[in-house]
Amino acid sequence: MTDVSGALRSYDIFTPEAMADPMPLLHRIQAESPISWIPQLNACLLTRHADIVAALKDRRLDTANLGQGLDRLSAQEQEELLPLRRSIQMWMGHTDPTDHVRFQQLLKRYFTPVTVNALRPRVREITHELLDAVAPHGRMDVVKDLAYPLPANVIAEILGMPASDRVQLQLWSRDILAVFQLADMDRLRQAQRSVLEMQDHLRLLVEQRRQEPREDILSMFVAAERDGTVTEDEIVANCVLLLFAGHETTAGLIANGLLLLFDNPDQLALLRSDPTLTASAVEEMLRCDGPAGVIVRVSSEPVDVAGHPFPAGQQFYLAMLAGNRDPEVFEQPDKFDITRKPNRHTSFGMGAFYCLGAALARMEADECFRILLDRFPDLRPAYKSPDLHAAPPLGHRLVTLDVEF
Repeated sequence: MTDVSGALRSYDIFTPEAMADPMPLLHRIQAESPISWIPQLNACLLTRHADIVAALKDRRLDTANLGQGLDRLSAQEQEELLPLRRSIQMWMGHTDPTDHVRFQQLLKRYFTPVTVNALRPRVREITHELLDAVAPHGRMDVVKDLAYPLPANVIAEILGMPASDRVQLQLWSRDILAVFQLADMDRLRQAQRSVLEMQDHLRLLVEQRRQEPREDILSMFVAAERDGTVTEDEIVANCVLLLFAGHETTAGLIANGLLLLFDNPDQLALLRSDPTLTASAVEEMLRCDGPAGVIVRVSSEPVDVAGHPFPAGQQFYLAMLAGNRDPEVFEQPDKFDITRKPNRHTSFGMGAFYCLGAALARMEADECFRILLDRFPDLRPAYKSPDLHAAPPLGHRLVTLDVEF
């Protein structure tokens, strides 16, 4: 195929209506065109569950998430952001397959179900501490007071960062979020500043672990550095990724999940009456409003996708939100049902790039919702409308979520 755009049906996913609520358009695309063309992205869009699963498993499609906001910039702007790009190129999941496996093997033991379950008591302690702080006030902003600090504290402890660093960690991470979005140049400049500041801070901690090793991921990386398995640059770059990914997506899961419960009071009442449904409720939260609206892949060689041939270098946007609401797979796909079985969502990806922290995110959300609804049985929204901001393409971010109890 020489003219990809001319062979596929085109859609505009950046209209005000689609930015506010993409699902009506995505359902229409699902029905009309298995694979479509998005001119503003110069990329193909997949919306059907089966095509997304096939793409996630296809080794000829490499991860490409983090180039999307940089490759579209001018040559001068790309030059200015070279330090950011160099860091990104060392992030696990955004390297070549050999390097990706190298980091996975180093980290895997920290994120097994057994290891993660051993963290449950600590997650409970942190959750109670955060709720103790707001309990006397009878209200809180769930995003600021619970959803962000809970996973931020957990991942910081796993890595071995001091407690005094954790507020700053959240500020850095919010800036880094721009890398995953179609952000403007000012936000990308701030993301670069935060990445570099974070790396400089981590280098100091790496040097401390060289002198005094502990039982944490930083010390494991330092031991691997001595063996010649990783370099210091790789250590600090991947710790930035782990610190960001280890809490940003879980924070979104907790906040968006609670919003789904408020929007579906019958399901909230059901969960309150039967806390054993919490794990199932978390899976439905992941399906209906998971942490990634899209995942981006790029072909490393000529490949057939959804029945069409494509050359190497073609970008594909996998609309996870659409695939997880495909009526061919999910009965009443737009209904939020915490008892849904089976629930074959793809919110954590699959194959070689399956999310390393999936078990940790599930456990943190499970404990958080159990404790939150038990301690505050009259928890209720204290907002007129959700404070949702668009995060193109096909994403959104809950900035605040005020509640009363």
